[in-house]
Amino acid sequence: MRQIGVGLLGLGNVGSGVVRLLAENAEAIEDRLGAQLVVRAIAVRAPDKPRAVDVDPALVTTDAGAVIDRDDVDIVCELVGGETDARDYVLRAIDRGKHVVTANKALLAVHGEEVFTAAERRGVDVYYEAAVCAGVPIIRALREGLASDRIESVYGIVNGTSNFILTRMAEEGAPFDEVVRAAQEAGYAEADPSFDVDGIDAAHKLAILTMLCFGTSVALSDIYIEDIRSLSPVDFAFADRFGYVIKPLAIARAHDDGLELRVHPTMVPKSWLLASVPGANNALYVRSYALGPSMYYGAGAGMMPTAVAAVSDLIEVSRNVLANAAGHLPLRSYARMPNRPVRDIGRLDTPYYMRFGVLDRPGVLGQLTTVLGDHQISIAQVVQEGPREPERPVRVVVLTHAARESNVRHALAQVAKLASVVEPAQIIRIAQ
Repeated sequence: MRQIGVGLLGLGNVGSGVVRLLAENAEAIEDRLGAQLVVRAIAVRAPDKPRAVDVDPALVTTDAGAVIDRDDVDIVCELVGGETDARDYVLRAIDRGKHVVTANKALLAVHGEEVFTAAERRGVDVYYEAAVCAGVPIIRALREGLASDRIESVYGIVNGTSNFILTRMAEEGAPFDEVVRAAQEAGYAEADPSFDVDGIDAAHKLAILTMLCFGTSVALSDIYIEDIRSLSPVDFAFADRFGYVIKPLAIARAHDDGLELRVHPTMVPKSWLLASVPGANNALYVRSYALGPSMYYGAGAGMMPTAVAAVSDLIEVSRNVLANAAGHLPLRSYARMPNRPVRDIGRLDTPYYMRFGVLDRPGVLGQLTTVLGDHQISIAQVVQEGPREPERPVRVVVLTHAARESNVRHALAQVAKLASVVEPAQIIRIAQ
């Protein structure tokens, strides 16, 4: 039976899962593929490091270039992460005529255009299902299942760590720092959680989704990013009271004059399916012209969910090789489409939740509403709560109708100058 040789770069959590899945599901993979997927060599940085899976020491090397250059390696599976080394490895593999499977969202978000252009020129495949939402097959759905349709918008919970944190804050009423420590102890957050909680990971994934959905490459600097650090338990209590759930969303929407791309915590109506996505799970809500709304849900991280996606790509590339179709299919779900401009966040129109800490004095509420009204911000609801004591701040919470982001920013800058406002304003955009 024909064999397809795999060179594995990286044997960390995901790499170990790939090795385990290839071994434990070898018979089923062989039946489905009509060929054997065989790991020929594995490149690691530290050969003596304890691993989650046992491998033949003869397969292990510290020379990634030697793995890539082997004549019996047909597919290079890049799982080292990061941008610099991974970029060099992937481009070297492409130059050698090897097909590539990668789980590296940072690589594709930053260097994707270079990688795909090189692959198309060389006539090899680059598959990357594991780069976005791990076990949720959203890449294949967009590249193939919705290839005949026109995507209008995507709302995604694409970072499991942030979703775990916000879920726990909502359920327990605990502060951010306390829940982050719990996420670290549970293995959901790194020792330095910045990449997740500051929205960088989600922005990388949104850049890839934008390429697939709208046929355009975007720079990370084009995506508006806001962290989840400033959220307080009181915001979750008010969200619940008003019929919302706070979720870490990555949003892409098409407009006639450009794309709206943003990553930030968002109040989602409880009636939305995204509102019920718990813990470290991922989900994407896609609206397209012909199909309408569709939802994709599942485990977005972890050894085996990510390994499932990577091995599925290995199988798909192998099918292309066996059918002599490798290198002939569009890698980005489109062949040639013009880039589209990205709208400035100031042009966003959406409802807002605003929380102010003010001194309980006569006329304060009138001052706030006057400033908002002067900036064309229409108020839908106002709540004032807190201790009725001199010099102790009370909370004023405002829900607005759809307002222009630039107007909101100008209004908040003016509100901050009021002597009666003693705490920074908190705003959360409301999904619509």
